Amino acid sequence: MNLSSEYHLPVQSLLEKTQAYIKQHQLLKPGARIGVAVSGGIDSVALLRLLLDLRKALGIVVSVVHFNHKLRGADSEGDEEFVGGLARRFALERHCASGDVMGLAASQQKSTEAMARELRYEFFRRLLSEGKLDRLATAHTLDDQAETVLMRIIRGAGTRGLAGIYPKLSASGSRFSEACIIRPLLGVRRKELKNYLAELRQDWREDKSNRDLRFARNRVRHGILPRLERNMNPMVHETLAEAAEIARSEESYWQDEVAKVLPQVWDGKQLSSLLSVPLALQRRLVRAAAERLGLGLEFKHVEEILAVASGKEAKAMLPGCWSVTHNKQALCFVSPNAGSGGGAIDYQYALSVPGRVEVPEAGARFEAALVRSSEKAEYNRGNSLDAAWLSKPLHVRNWRAGDRFWPAHTKSPKKIKELLQERHVTGAERLRWPVVVSGDHVVWLRGFPVPIDLQPKEDAAEGVLIQEFPLS
Repeated sequence: MNLSSEYHLPVQSLLEKTQAYIKQHQLLKPGARIGVAVSGGIDSVALLRLLLDLRKALGIVVSVVHFNHKLRGADSEGDEEFVGGLARRFALERHCASGDVMGLAASQQKSTEAMARELRYEFFRRLLSEGKLDRLATAHTLDDQAETVLMRIIRGAGTRGLAGIYPKLSASGSRFSEACIIRPLLGVRRKELKNYLAELRQDWREDKSNRDLRFARNRVRHGILPRLERNMNPMVHETLAEAAEIARSEESYWQDEVAKVLPQVWDGKQLSSLLSVPLALQRRLVRAAAERLGLGLEFKHVEEILAVASGKEAKAMLPGCWSVTHNKQALCFVSPNAGSGGGAIDYQYALSVPGRVEVPEAGARFEAALVRSSEKAEYNRGNSLDAAWLSKPLHVRNWRAGDRFWPAHTKSPKKIKELLQERHVTGAERLRWPVVVSGDHVVWLRGFPVPIDLQPKEDAAEGVLIQEFPLS
């Protein structure tokens, strides 16, 4: 490793540890333009200085990214000025933005913390999708990972929740993209960063809200974890972070398994196919099927659905007044408007590329992300569209009489009505089933793979990935 030898051994060790983590998780490539999200706090300032120390060894170009949430008055302005000073000191390009977090949180009835994160990450994704950066690094540490895992255990979580914070997250929300948000410090303790900045005589900004015990994370950080560390396990942070590492590997395996089996369960003899697989896979298939309808399920809901599938119960009630029954050999998800006459209302929303739109009628948020040709191998799994073929903007709407669709790996196009009947989608749920159209042509249908002729060709410069997420 061609690292500077001017530091004492502990700091030199931290540089080597950070570089090894970056290589292990393939977070950076030589020549990458990486923006460092710098709030002014200890973690983000340390991340900036570490990447500046490592930039020659890694062959990267570093810039500074700052989002002013305008939540702390003069302190927020002071943070922005401090970060600007760092950028000038090291002659770095700076990307800045701000937002009225408090006002938007009130108008959208969201918590201030959730709104701040949403605006911040929207800014990050915009920088990546516009091609201004190849990577954006945030300063999540091993301490943050431990806190996240413990909070999810306390609140209730399966292995998906225990996976915690991922080292890499694409600009579109998927883990499989070249334009990524990365977390190079997930293997580093916060106390190591403090020692590192002391060695550099580098100051930072203190955010008083990080000591406010009204926030659950602060109670975990300053109360619960220190007690566990003193009285139960001096390596509790590392142990929880290791649990997250194991859970991420487990999730990666299960996602591939579910992707292979779900079409078999969703089509045809649903109940017999579902009940023939092991219980662990049954639970994941039920959850995946519900997520395609925009439903987020808790463990108890999954168990109740399986009770219906096995004939132990006739009906299960789900969040949002949805329910599940069984009809001969199929499970039927019934929307709250089924049979009420309210399901026949048409809807249509513009979807820009790249961009996102919330569709309350479908219970989902839809996102369209541009994918460069170097990324297509990861995206050609039934959802990627040839960008050169599409008209922009796209539209998300409910399917209409006469709409046809030709799912990949099927013999011929069919009416969407017939495709939904085959999957036992009934009532108002079927009437509101979402499609994405380009002009008058249906290019995407919830739960079905993209037509072969619409997927990116070998020589296509870029593709479009359509993704659907449940509304929170």
